[in-house]
Amino acid sequence: MATFLCHREQLLEGQARGFDPWQQGRDTVIGLLWQGEVKAYRNLCPHLDVAMQYRKDRFMSGDGRHIVCFAHGALFDPADGACLLGPCLGQALQALTVKADDNLNLWVHA
Repeated sequence: MATFLCHREQLLEGQARGFDPWQQGRDTVIGLLWQGEVKAYRNLCPHLDVAMQYRKDRFMSGDGRHIVCFAHGALFDPADGACLLGPCLGQALQALTVKADDNLNLWVHA
């Protein structure tokens, strides 16, 4: 079942945002536009099962090249969620399927 995530204009290239599409009271999804493609991942580090950001919408490294788990500094590739550095090397963020409708509303599939 698809759940509304956001409107496409809410995502800017290279910037990740947190969303709560399932109304759990916390950002459970990371959404971003990466090289023109919409990406969405569960907001859970595969190493510790903790939220990735240190404050609202702070998911990216300082240089904007990686998603960071601020609990322990692991770096993830925004293109596919693969861990590139840190204790969860060889693991990846859980990718979610995102579809756009004719009005550019984005819908996430759990």
